[in-house]
Amino acid sequence: MKSEEQLIKKAEQAVRSKKEKVESDYYRLNYHIMPPAGLLNDPNGFIQFDGDYHLFYQFYPFDTSHGAKFWAHLKSKNLVDWQELPLALAPAQSYESHGCYSGSAVENQGTLTLIYTGNVKDENNRRETYQCLAVSKDGINFDKLGPVIENQPVGYTRHFRDPKVWKKDDDWYLVIGTQNTEKKGRILLFSSEDLKDWQLLGEIADSKINGLNDIYMWECPDLFTLMGKEVLIGSPQGIKVAGDLYNNIYQSGYFVGSLNYQTGEFDQQDFAELDRGFDFYAAQTTVDKKGRRILIAWMGVPDQPENYPERANGWVHTMTLPRVLELNQDHKLIQKPAAELKKLRKEEVSYHNLKLKNEKIELDSISGDSLELIVSFNDLNASSFGVELRASEDNSQKTVITYNSKNEKLTFDKRKSGQGEAGTRSCALKNNGYLKLHFFIDTSSIELFVNDGEEVFSSRVYPDPASKKINFFAENGSVKIKEMRKWKLS
Repeated sequence: MKSEEQLIKKAEQAVRSKKEKVESDYYRLNYHIMPPAGLLNDPNGFIQFDGDYHLFYQFYPFDTSHGAKFWAHLKSKNLVDWQELPLALAPAQSYESHGCYSGSAVENQGTLTLIYTGNVKDENNRRETYQCLAVSKDGINFDKLGPVIENQPVGYTRHFRDPKVWKKDDDWYLVIGTQNTEKKGRILLFSSEDLKDWQLLGEIADSKINGLNDIYMWECPDLFTLMGKEVLIGSPQGIKVAGDLYNNIYQSGYFVGSLNYQTGEFDQQDFAELDRGFDFYAAQTTVDKKGRRILIAWMGVPDQPENYPERANGWVHTMTLPRVLELNQDHKLIQKPAAELKKLRKEEVSYHNLKLKNEKIELDSISGDSLELIVSFNDLNASSFGVELRASEDNSQKTVITYNSKNEKLTFDKRKSGQGEAGTRSCALKNNGYLKLHFFIDTSSIELFVNDGEEVFSSRVYPDPASKKINFFAENGSVKIKEMRKWKLS
């Protein structure tokens, strides 16, 4: 096998060789995290360490398909301006020969410690998995300590990966995704006194959610305490479509409940999806020095490469913007864009008290492909109303967000959004007489926060570069735009 240093040099050369083609692509985003070339997927090791936010991610520099993963590494003081650091992990050791797969980061006595899955396949494509440690004093250069959990416990397959670690009182805890030997998905809970010797406490999620028993694998679990409750995030595979629910190939969602740390029992409420859009997976959180629980996810989904046309230019995928999590009184997760994102705002334009009645309108200076837009509607007397984004002059291209006041449903319509996946995603949303839509639009993405984070839709979109119009409409009645604010983002 090549050494760590040789693999990193080879990766850096691959990135340099693609640089001109990658950077010429219109669909490169202006204010989202992207790979310099090649493939990005799961966020890993999200942590605030020594005053800086660190984010690692799954990275394959040689192609836009999946291969033996590296850990790319970024840091930021403000969650907005990210500095690219040297690659943190390369698949150089025998216990990670087919990839340094996903994991997490903790601070242990002043040392930044990564725990990740080493992925190995033999000549017959049989898998082995190892949960491994790597440590750094300076937050940049890492020394590998090797496996601390070798293969999986009895009763589970070798699909055993994505450890997320945290500390409670004097002990460390870890959740990990797996499946049992009957090919049913499970999330396991482990404990340790020293991050090296781990004991299995039990299963805290199985293949059943909300009356369904279809999950064959859980990936990328995360468990944390928020406002006095435990929240378990995970990405289940195998759930079948149920009306407006579970429409993506794989999901990402959460349970709220109470965890007994002694017995490993997790008393949970129903599973809920984290995001209603087309592109959201493998969410990971951290808590910062301000006490905020912050989430970042991969704005993509596995196993559907045809959905992402930037692959033709030598790169693929991006991260969501950072979101701050809260629990409301019904124990529903509320997701709000991190306040630091306001740093991106330039050139505000605002409108107030505009009535729409059976019409579609444009407004001066409300257009673009890199912007933040907040629209607050009230007096909802139209049967349906909403916003068309990234619309072309002839209206043949557009991404349409429509609220149907009668059936109380919000729909994100990508059927005319340009290249990539077409279709619609919807969610139930009670008609309370108002609706607030908060958009972050980038050259190839839209993130929509509804009613201050009650629902979120995250999606990649690929309209023509000239499609920059924004239209507002009301059908079969009237609505009022109480307030609209728009900023260019850069």
